[in-house]
Amino acid sequence: MSILELTDVHTYYGQIHALKGISFRVEPGEIVTLIGGNGAGKSTTLNTISGLLRPRQGAIRLYNEDLRALKPHQIVAKGVVQVPEGRRVFGRLTVTENLEMGAYTRGSRAEIAAGIEQAFQLFPRLRERRQQLAGTLSGGEQQMLAMGRAMMSKPKVLLLDEPSMGLAPVLVDIIFDTIRQLHATGTTILLVEQNARLALQVADRGYVIQTGEVILADTAANLRDNESVQKAYLGVT
Repeated sequence: MSILELTDVHTYYGQIHALKGISFRVEPGEIVTLIGGNGAGKSTTLNTISGLLRPRQGAIRLYNEDLRALKPHQIVAKGVVQVPEGRRVFGRLTVTENLEMGAYTRGSRAEIAAGIEQAFQLFPRLRERRQQLAGTLSGGEQQMLAMGRAMMSKPKVLLLDEPSMGLAPVLVDIIFDTIRQLHATGTTILLVEQNARLALQVADRGYVIQTGEVILADTAANLRDNESVQKAYLGVT
């Protein structure tokens, strides 16, 4: 059984038809990437899964349970957790306090402490800055914090929206090394990433989205070798 499945999902911004029948699946333990140009509907897809946007039509199922009627915090409690584009950390809270904000689904102080320690192991730089206000961190450090905060909820599916945006190449490497580590531990990831080449290097499978529709689906390896994908998204002429 797929862990996450979208079937014929239609989402609107007012009268603007943003998603036009999106369908795809994510299997347990996979990294699946959505690639496409700006405005294709990739972030809209993640926001629809998270409950931040409501589809007018279609089904969104986690282990065959429909999520559409649930509020965003209820979807998090079910195990679908998003790291939003732009990171959106709580700038006036410390690193540790930000991590604690991601732990409201955990049952005890011991679990929260264990989760924070796991985040510090995943991102040692956060341990060094644990009492620093999040708003004073670099962009890369804020991305680490946003990912660490999401992992505090022990997600069944982690939604990553543009994790490399605005980061220096060395920090992009750190973030993608972490994505590989999470994958190795069995974390299921749905990845939206502007750098399609990097996304297809870490993903198992991918879907190409164009103007709110899936136009191509294949293994990541086959998408990397696809001439149309190379020309449109990988910079190959």
